[in-house]
Amino acid sequence: MQNLTEGKAGSLILKFAIPMLLGNVFMQVYSVINSIVVGLFIGKEALAAVGASFPLIFALVSFVIGIGMGFSIAISQYFGARDIKKVVRTIDTMWIFLLVSSVIITVAGLVFSRQLLVFTGIPEDVLPLAVPYFNISIIGFIVMFAFNGGTSALRGLGDSKTPLYFLTVSTVVNIGLDLIFVLGFKWGIEGTAWATVIAQAGAFFSMAIYLNKTHKIIKINFRRYVFDRDIFMKSVKIGLPTGFQQTFVSLGMVALLSIVSRFGTVAVAAYTVATRIDAFASMPAMNFASALSTFVGQNLGAGRADRVRSGMLATLKMTSLVSISVTITAILFSRHLMGVFTHDPEIIAIGSDYLVIVSSFYLFFSAMFVISGVMRGAGDTLIPMFITLLSLWLIRIPVSWWLSDAIGIHGIWWGIPIAWFIGMIGAWLYYKTGKWKLKAIVKQPVTTETTDL
Repeated sequence: MQNLTEGKAGSLILKFAIPMLLGNVFMQVYSVINSIVVGLFIGKEALAAVGASFPLIFALVSFVIGIGMGFSIAISQYFGARDIKKVVRTIDTMWIFLLVSSVIITVAGLVFSRQLLVFTGIPEDVLPLAVPYFNISIIGFIVMFAFNGGTSALRGLGDSKTPLYFLTVSTVVNIGLDLIFVLGFKWGIEGTAWATVIAQAGAFFSMAIYLNKTHKIIKINFRRYVFDRDIFMKSVKIGLPTGFQQTFVSLGMVALLSIVSRFGTVAVAAYTVATRIDAFASMPAMNFASALSTFVGQNLGAGRADRVRSGMLATLKMTSLVSISVTITAILFSRHLMGVFTHDPEIIAIGSDYLVIVSSFYLFFSAMFVISGVMRGAGDTLIPMFITLLSLWLIRIPVSWWLSDAIGIHGIWWGIPIAWFIGMIGAWLYYKTGKWKLKAIVKQPVTTETTDL
């Protein structure tokens, strides 16, 4: 556990963000290796199937995970106020919510999996591969939700290192099983899905054993949990807008995929690979923003609003440097990066164009996420939700559709940075109002700060 209310803001956020970033790097490494194995040893149809399944999987889990973020923010604010009793009650309530939600979503996903995949408009030659991959992935939702719950609780308490250890082991196991199931047992795309489910289960159960033996606050034992309705309502009030936001973002991914699907299996495969690489580029901004949210939550809980602005500025500087470096790398080596996944020249060409266009504007993406991270840490998630919906559904999807008709598949890629720019401006304008500071769960006399940049 780490107290983020004392010390230099930039150093604290960097120290807190690095383990999260490394953990997500390991997860993305698995995702990349999985795509390499699928692309090189199974085929472009299987690669497209993985890409087509991901937005739907994300759509099914994003709403609950978004609400779970509300619990994490509540934990950070209660911990900042040193109210350990409410910290424990919040964690208990979160576990119960995640267990019930995961069971409901798993059943619904298995029942309607084929219909959901057909709804996305994926090519017919991809559907027979996508359905079993999707179904097996859904089976792992319960342990995935449980692991995410433990991770959220730890991060709310200022501990980003412990999740890293379990993510690292899980990733190594995942990669090993991937190679065994696909190359050794010849299970094809289904083998990659089973590898993920088994690795996720291992990560959760090993984390549960570790926390029950060593942690002072977090204990995983569903028989002793107490559901606190008041804390649940407060956490849901914070998390519900984020849940809706995550859901509409995932549905936006499905909508964007349906636009890409109009250009055929090769385009879907290229999009799958390019977004795998793109995920690496977006990780620093997302993880630093998440660290900033915890920083903001703890400091507002402790009545230290004066530290929020310095934390945000330090985070903007760090993410900007990383974004510029990633942009240069992506532009210079786009074809080489695509070539790691596939030898198909058409897939490489389409994916390379995506990387060059989208990566040129990572600064917009970073700034948007960091500024929104301040509001989320304060518990103000409603306005960021509206900003996201505006930039996604009123800008990105319509612009991508219109430009794809006008200039071809490149038009889809141009819709992405245009939406980022609109989202960044919206987040900055709302931050300037300072109204987000009034949304904290823990009401303390707070020191004032200016929101001038």
